[in-house]
Order: sequence, then C-alpha cells, then structure tokens
Amino acid sequence: MFFSLTPHEKACDFKQKERQKRIEDLPYIYHTSITDADKAILNKPIKELVEAVQAKPSSDARNATLRPLDILRAYGKKSLLAHRETNCLTEVMIGAAEKWAMECNREGPLAGVPVSVKDMVGVEGWDSCIGYSAGVGKPAKKDSALIRLLRDAGAVPFVKTNIPITLLSFESSSDLFGTAKNPHKHTHTPGGSSGGEGALLALGGSRIGIGTDVAGSVRIPAHYSGIYSIRCSYGRFPRTGVVSSSPGQEGIPAVVSPMARTLDDLETFWKAVVSMKPWDYDHFCLPIPWRTVNLSEKLKWGVMWEDGIVAPSPACERALRTVVDVLKKHDHHVVDIQPPSPLEGLSIASQLLLADGGITVSRPFRFGESNDPGMAAGFRALSLPRFLKRIWVWWLRYIKRDTTYATLVEGWYPKTIPELMALTVKREDYRARWYQYLKDEQIDFVLCVPNPLPAQRHKQIKDGWKSCNYTFLFNLLDYTAGVMPITRVNATVDAFRVGSSPHSILGSHKPRNAIEASQQKVYDATDMHGLPVGVQVVGQKMEEEKVLEGMKLIQDLLKAEKKEYQLIPV
Repeated sequence: MFFSLTPHEKACDFKQKERQKRIEDLPYIYHTSITDADKAILNKPIKELVEAVQAKPSSDARNATLRPLDILRAYGKKSLLAHRETNCLTEVMIGAAEKWAMECNREGPLAGVPVSVKDMVGVEGWDSCIGYSAGVGKPAKKDSALIRLLRDAGAVPFVKTNIPITLLSFESSSDLFGTAKNPHKHTHTPGGSSGGEGALLALGGSRIGIGTDVAGSVRIPAHYSGIYSIRCSYGRFPRTGVVSSSPGQEGIPAVVSPMARTLDDLETFWKAVVSMKPWDYDHFCLPIPWRTVNLSEKLKWGVMWEDGIVAPSPACERALRTVVDVLKKHDHHVVDIQPPSPLEGLSIASQLLLADGGITVSRPFRFGESNDPGMAAGFRALSLPRFLKRIWVWWLRYIKRDTTYATLVEGWYPKTIPELMALTVKREDYRARWYQYLKDEQIDFVLCVPNPLPAQRHKQIKDGWKSCNYTFLFNLLDYTAGVMPITRVNATVDAFRVGSSPHSILGSHKPRNAIEASQQKVYDATDMHGLPVGVQVVGQKMEEEKVLEGMKLIQDLLKAEKKEYQLIPV
C-alpha cells in the first residue's frame, strides 16, 4: 500500500507519524494531568518565572527557586493538551528541550522561559517545512539568529507551530500538518499565517511565541484567537535563518514579530530581546536600544473607522467604539481621520507582494499537493492572459460598476523589472503622503479594526485574504502595529441592524463591491458568538515602545471600567 503512494503522500504520512511518535516517546510525566504546581507555573508572568529561576535558594518557601525543567514540563504538558484540542503544533521539540532547559543560561533575561516558534524559524536539526511536503527531511544546519539570541538569553525553544502552505492565508492548514483550529470554537480558524501560535498562546500552552507578518500574519491570529501581538518595523527584530515561502520578495518584506498571551509578557519579552543587542546576532537588525516612552496627556488618537473597501462588521465596530468611548471618557483627544486612499495602498501592496505572479511560492508544490483555496483562486487569476484580464476589468468597471474590485484586478499580473521599480516608486510616494498627513494632523496613534470580521469558519476564509487591508496597509507603510483583544462577539448585540451605527456599514445596505459582498455573506453573529474581537493600535515606523505604551494605556482604562478582556483560564 505504502509503495503506491506519491512522494507527496509519503512525506505527509511520514511527517504526521513522526510528530505523533515524538509525542508518544516523551517521558511519562508529559502524559500525566496538570497539577496544582503546574497551574501555579502556568499562571506566572514570564517576569516572575525569570525571577524564580534566578533566585538564590532560601529556607523561605516564598523565595524558593524554580527549576527550568519544571517550567518546561508544565508548558510541555499544556502544549500537548492544546495540540490535542486545536492541532496547533508541527515540530515537537520537547524531548530535546529537556537538555536545553537543564543547560540554559540561568542568569539571562529570559532564564528558563519556554518559547514557542512558528514553523519557519530555523532550529538546528529540525525541519522548517512551512507546509510543503518537499521540505520534509531537510533540517536546518544551524540555529537562526533569533534562536541563538534566545538561547543566550536563557530561553528554551520547545515547540514549532502550525501555518498555512505558502504562508499567505488567514487559515492555517496544509496537507502536511492538517488544519489548526480556533481555541474558542473548533469550527473556526485561529487565523494565519501564525495561526498555530495564536491557538497555543490562547490556551496557555505557551506565554511567548514568535511569528512573522507580511500582511497581518501575527495580528490576525491575535484578533481571531484573543491574544496580543505587535508587528514590528523592518530591521527591529532578528530574521536571518527564518525560512520564507518567497525569498527575495522585498517589496513588502515579512518581519519576524513576537506574540504573547498577555500584554505584560509581550513587553517583558521585547525588552529582554533588545537588551541582548540583536544587532550583534544579525546584520539585518538596526542598533536601536530600548527607549523609555512616557506618553503625554495631550495625545491625539486618529480613528480610521473603515478603509472604504470593506466596512467593519457590527462586532468589530463595537470593539473599536468601546476603545474610542473609554478614551473620550478619560479626556483623550480622539478624532476621525481620512488618510490617503487605503484602496490605493492595497493596490500597490498586493502587486508588490506577488510581483512574480506567484511563481516563487508555487515552485515547491508537488504533484497532488493542495493549495489554500483562496490562494489557488488568486494564482489562477494571476495566470490569466492579459487580454482576458482586460475584458474582466472592463466588465467589472462598466457592467458591474465595481470600480474598487476593477482597480485591484487591473494590477493583478506578473511584473517586469521596470514595472516593479515603478511600483516601488509609488510605494515610497504613498508612504510620504501618509507621513505628511499624520504630521500635519499631529496624530500620535491610529486606531482601527484588525479585520472586518471575527474568526470565520474553516474554508470560508477563501475570500478573506481579499479583505486584509486593515493589516496589510501597515505592512506597506512599515508602521509598528499592535493588536489587543477587547471583547467577544455577542449574538444579540452584534446582529445586523440597518442604521444601527454611523460607521458599521457592512450588512446595513447593498454591498459596495465584490469584496464587501463576500464578507457580508459570511458574517453571522450567532455562529460567531463568543469569538474574540480585537482592536489595532498603530504608531509610525520604529515606534514599538510607544505602541506598547499606547496598548497599556487602553488596557488600564478598560480595566478601570471593569471591561478588561478575560483570557481562557489555564
């Protein structure tokens, strides 16, 4: 039977059995129940874990030291439970991590802290398949720059997490590893492409994770799964040794960025990484030390209620309104903004991301290997002959009267080198106009939804990538952007009501374009009841410290109003 399988099928069968065997071969303790001692560890912020590991032995039980191995075993057990529930893991490195934990640097700023990493992060001796069966059996020959930094800081990498094939979807699924599930509703996606990280962190199977972001890949999982993330600016976080599905694509470069279960952990981790001088580990990193930011009382918050392409659903608009209302209540200056055309930004960004027509990301596919349905449709559109594309655009623009979709489809074709260079010029002009707009209006932060919808059902996301502009826009601009959970979908409150809000257009009238129609079709407050809903806090380039402070300010205000988001208990 096995010999009749294709190379792709053999690789998938091997990889899934390998993962299961690595779980089964773990020491017996990993297959036992979570104890009270484990729960105590799982509920400690990473700052307290580090302090406990670094503490000197004492007769006072309150100051007892904590062994890195005990921390690893607590998180190892919890991560396996999370995987059983959501299929969030790819490489299970826990067995090897036992030795890493015992030998870790107990004086480092992350001493004994287990860290989960997206499948593409290079760890010596372990595959980084990123969903392609062709990547099976090709382990990294050395640690990536980030893993070297983490080890020196005392951290313990212990699992890799699930992703979509091509890394270009908000659904984390592949033939190789299967489909990751949302921790709140298994019928729904946890997001992508760092979806496995989102699910694992939400369930407490890790407190700190590493993802990557090219169009929202750490922020969408934060929004869908109810965790915290910050998309950093290009050059702020190590990336050498991290595998890419489109190496050489620098028009909209992917950035490695942290994700966390709590905002406090996110800040602690950021400070620890920067304290290690990442520019000494990776030529890519800029030598920017951590900067203390004290926010002025005269902050000006600009609200982008919608992007003109797809209006937010009632649930997502309510989350944004919650933040706006609490800021106004505490006398912050909050204004509506009309920045340079988001549609123009999406047109430029989408052309730059797949300027080669999808050739590079498609190259590793084997016979019989499935692509993400949304990306498969997108690649088919990219490959259409130009004369057919012109007919399609004419039909959209003049028959359907859909100028928005026509504008996007018009640029959806492989680019020549001169065309790519011209697009880069457009990108820089667009960036300059946004910079000048925010400067003229004296905007400190931009607030907006991370996506028009909460998490969607599996397979519904095939059209979801078209509505990625609320995150993708800030990749184009290279702005720092954080996402934090605010509330959950309420079937009654968030149902469509015509005219219920001056901002929530989605579902209140005939859709303005094909993209909005596809999102309106799948929004169902009853089906989505209980799913997390986040808000995006955006600063300018290299403003990671400032964005963290902005997120903390919002969280503190919501906490004071007894509206703080409640995590899934461990």
